[in-house]
Amino acid sequence: MSEFVSKVDREARGRAAETLKKRFLSLVDQLEKGEPLVMEIPKRTLSNTVYDEKRKLLLLGEDKMKRSFLDMNEARRFMQTVLMGSIIYDALVNDEYPTIRDLYYRGKHSIVIRDPKGKTHEENTWDEQKESDSVIIDIEVFTSLLREEMLILSKEKGKVVGDMRLRSGNDVIDLSKMGHGAYSIEPTPDLIDFVEVNADFVLVVEKDAVFQQLHRAGFWRKYKCVLITSAGQPDRATRRFLRRLNEELKLPVYILTDADPYGWYIYSVFRIGSISLSYESERLATPDAKFLGVSMGDIFGTPRKKPYLSERERSSFIIKAKETDIKRALEIKNYDWFKTKGWEEEINIFLQRKSKLEIEAMASKGLKFLAFQYIPEKIQTKDFIS
Repeated sequence: MSEFVSKVDREARGRAAETLKKRFLSLVDQLEKGEPLVMEIPKRTLSNTVYDEKRKLLLLGEDKMKRSFLDMNEARRFMQTVLMGSIIYDALVNDEYPTIRDLYYRGKHSIVIRDPKGKTHEENTWDEQKESDSVIIDIEVFTSLLREEMLILSKEKGKVVGDMRLRSGNDVIDLSKMGHGAYSIEPTPDLIDFVEVNADFVLVVEKDAVFQQLHRAGFWRKYKCVLITSAGQPDRATRRFLRRLNEELKLPVYILTDADPYGWYIYSVFRIGSISLSYESERLATPDAKFLGVSMGDIFGTPRKKPYLSERERSSFIIKAKETDIKRALEIKNYDWFKTKGWEEEINIFLQRKSKLEIEAMASKGLKFLAFQYIPEKIQTKDFIS
């Protein structure tokens, strides 16, 4: 298989394998010095997650935990981490592309233990995939390598289309010639080269169905943009791909979601990162991303602008918010990164009206309205929240 591996893949493997080897050999150094085996890993806890106001990112704090092999409470997790590190390293040097599920199965087996009385016991390396998944995250934090950099694959989710050519492996792919389909963003977006990109901005659409409508309507051709869908909560590959478009090509980014707390959170993950995975924000978040809508002001209007929907249209499209929606809105209201004038107004209207609306409502008013009036007008007038 090795003769078919692309040069960019081979170079990525070399970098990741060397980093893994160096980090885990530090444990061997401890043994050779006669020191207790201790692995120091940054804490992945809410209390150790901080919002950097200047960089507009959620980041891990400086608190670290010490995982000791000689501590009975930590020995199992210590073993799991070393085992997983070994499996990933072997996959890298053997030109393999394991999925997260593969790694779970490769490491799952029983260890036979004999106690001081001679009785044997069996202990599984891990019982469920959530255990091995958590260990992979520990290794990411321990080595400062994202799993994508270790060529660990995951299911493709995000899609993109536009007037752009990119190199993946040994092939150049033209994203302007995908027919009615789109290019699935690969799990290793850092191994993609942007050969040619002819675009003025990037529009990210939460809903795959709306993405398809805009694609077929020729939105990206008419307005010279890169069109992306996250198909709901964005995966890491889509977030990294978007960050690269913004950071390397300086393309403005606009996010279009449902008008509800779930949509706001999707925007938040794109912009400042995920609370549970704050260690990855520096490479995956896009702090310059703007929330284009759908906003509460688009539905009900504000003192500064008229609503896009008439009273009759609102009665046909708005949905009563559930208690869980209201509870989520109150939580979001307390996040530091939502404490801006624009977001406070947005959240307050939602709490007053106790109503939400899906993007499809704008499409129901007419695809031409959505594609050729609503979206371009909001971008042109800078009617967005940041």
